[in-house]
Amino acid sequence: MTDTAVIHDDPSGTNNDDDAVTEHGDSGISHLPKKEAPDGKIYFSYSEIHATITSLVPQLEAFQPTLMIAIGGGGFIPARILRTQLKVPIVAVSLELYDDNTNSIRETGVQCLQWFDVSEKPGSFAQNGNVLIVDEVDDSRTTLQFCVEQVLQRCSPKRIAVAVVHNKLKVKKGVLPSHVEYFAGADVPDKWNCYPWDAAAYGRDIETHEALSRECSGLPK
Repeated sequence: MTDTAVIHDDPSGTNNDDDAVTEHGDSGISHLPKKEAPDGKIYFSYSEIHATITSLVPQLEAFQPTLMIAIGGGGFIPARILRTQLKVPIVAVSLELYDDNTNSIRETGVQCLQWFDVSEKPGSFAQNGNVLIVDEVDDSRTTLQFCVEQVLQRCSPKRIAVAVVHNKLKVKKGVLPSHVEYFAGADVPDKWNCYPWDAAAYGRDIETHEALSRECSGLPK
């Protein structure tokens, strides 16, 4: 672990700071409070997501990834934002922990709906390469653990790293191997986070979502 500003020494992710979002920017670490909206959720804007994930670029460039794996669907947009600066190919995997029909965790655990072909480019870049797994949030860590295990079993990489926009400050159920490098753009309280690409799922249009994000930041709508 090379940079304590973005790599968490405590694998459980436990932290007692429930009131602040920790952003990692060029000037170091600052605490930006993000309050709950009237519905009890915390809304994040596209610009916030962009700024948070790109704050990791210097550390991710040092990792020298040869391939990004975007976990669908939350990891797709963060991975695409990173690609502009990292300039490495992206492959997509579809992993589901929550059942959309019951809105609850699957009793069978994480289900793999889609994986990539490791025998052909760009998937073959994972073989003996530096694989960067990207997702929007490290919640229970269960999905990230599953993805790392699949990469190790299927791809034989040289190095693996995980990059997330947000790390929820909570005790984790999943565990990452000690050799897996970990980068989080921001630590956030264990609240219900709403991301702009999911606005319709919450019955919002994007304009309403962005207005709620500004309200959560204490800014005028």
